[in-house]
Amino acid sequence: MTLVSVLSHLAGFLAPALGVGALLWAALRLRRKQRPGYGTALQLSMLWIAGIVVLLVGLVYFGRDGKIATYGALVLAQGTVAWWLRGR
Repeated sequence: MTLVSVLSHLAGFLAPALGVGALLWAALRLRRKQRPGYGTALQLSMLWIAGIVVLLVGLVYFGRDGKIATYGALVLAQGTVAWWLRGR
């Protein structure tokens, strides 16, 4: 496997976590009600780390990538972090 192929597979694996996290962060910015003291980089990092951890746990648990249960857990985990960042 070449380096380009490895990077392509890694990008495809991480894309759902990064995409959902970016959409939730944008929704937080539109609502303009957030916890004070959390900058943009920290909010995005928290959402992305939560998503990447869920994807890795799903990969280890199921033994493969792309299970619907993993994507459901991804949305639940990142949604919970976004809800917490919103200030509830």
